[in-house]
Amino acid sequence: MSQEFDLVVIGGGPGGYVAAIRGAQLGLKTACVEKWTSDKGAPVLGGTCLNVGCIPSKALLESTHKFHDAKHEFEVHGINTGEVTMDVAAMLARKDTIVDNLTMGVAGLFKANGVTLIHGTGQLKKDRVIKVTAADGSESELKAGSVILAAGSVAVNIPPAPLTDDIIIDNVGALNISEVPKRLGIIGAGVIGLEMGAVWQRLGSDVVVLEAMDTFLGTADKDVSKEAGKIFKKQGMNIRLGALVTGTEVVNNEVKVAVKKADGDSETLTFDKLIVAVGRKPYTEGLLSADSGVGLDERGFIRVNLRCKTDAPGIYAIGDVVRGPMLAHKASEEGMMVADIIAGHKALINYDCIPWVIYTHPEVAWVGKTEQELKAEGVEIKVGKFPFSASGRAMATNDTQGFVKLIADAQTDRILGCHIIGGNASELIAQAVIAMEFGSSAEDLALTVFAHPTLSEAVHEAALAVDGHAIHMANRKKRK
Repeated sequence: MSQEFDLVVIGGGPGGYVAAIRGAQLGLKTACVEKWTSDKGAPVLGGTCLNVGCIPSKALLESTHKFHDAKHEFEVHGINTGEVTMDVAAMLARKDTIVDNLTMGVAGLFKANGVTLIHGTGQLKKDRVIKVTAADGSESELKAGSVILAAGSVAVNIPPAPLTDDIIIDNVGALNISEVPKRLGIIGAGVIGLEMGAVWQRLGSDVVVLEAMDTFLGTADKDVSKEAGKIFKKQGMNIRLGALVTGTEVVNNEVKVAVKKADGDSETLTFDKLIVAVGRKPYTEGLLSADSGVGLDERGFIRVNLRCKTDAPGIYAIGDVVRGPMLAHKASEEGMMVADIIAGHKALINYDCIPWVIYTHPEVAWVGKTEQELKAEGVEIKVGKFPFSASGRAMATNDTQGFVKLIADAQTDRILGCHIIGGNASELIAQAVIAMEFGSSAEDLALTVFAHPTLSEAVHEAALAVDGHAIHMANRKKRK
């Protein structure tokens, strides 16, 4: 006899586990089906983000950033450290400990909130029946009043570079490289490629990033992507645009990579490791039976409306399996929204106010539209920029790279976008997100009191600069 629940969530990642906890908090009898298994055969929550994505990568970025600072930046503060070395094994162990703590923490939250965890692979069938296949092959069924599909995404593999012998690796392998490679190649200059390139470059790898597109960070604001390209090049990262990988060959623990260049010529590059980071795709393999009633769009994403409802009654889908950016925080917010809707509440997400972050150093973060998007739409805008080189706090921390750029509607003064490259950009962007969520104008931010000295003052000055009134920059307009 099948178990019955008010809500069944398939997937225990940042979208699924949040949805399950929210549903239980709202009084729904809730179960979460998760197939991820530890080395000891136990269920593991957190999905890609906690286990092999957001969290472990940030742990490595933080460790290597501190190593870089100790080796290259402390002297300016009068701190002499002598020879600085990195114990890679200890760095990886720290990363694994953080992951274990967080995943066990989610399991504790399930227990505290009364969420039933079911270990196995879930498949949605007709009439909100879920078939669960355990690791030993045994099958059972669940009956749900409502279902949330939160299966996440997987890395895209490309035929010219099949994963091979711990030499050609994906983002998971990149988190577990046990020795610093002398020569590291990365296919793809997106978020994962840049972050993993930063980790191993700081430890001494010669990093070459091969990007098939002829533009760098095309989704970012043009001023930010231009500045990022200059900074990363100065740091020593070799980013080659218009470089299409056409083949690979592993020979004697090296990988030879055939590359077609933008000018049509070809070359062969040799690396000790090659990371494939060309993007991710929705993971729907085996998720839906033929009679589930849930449809996919032309790109393989589950088709949903603005409230994440699928074509089938009582079935919702969230996170990386649906349209929109593949971001953990977007998945979590969708999970809470859908749980609220199922429980009878009204909820909605403002998709125009979802921040993006690249955790290199300097960090890159943005929210809203870019200058090029707004100009293409014919929107009349005004722009304010403020460099961190003019920030007292940035000078004190010896971290003056980058700027804050604020874009407002020329007629209404409403903030349409904010783009930051600099230290702590991931934290600063939240100020713009909050402002935009409340429909603020640039003047609203300009009239807000910011603590001094802080990096946040750069956001304040950028807002002032929208009308030419920044205090700590030359060539200001006179206030009328």
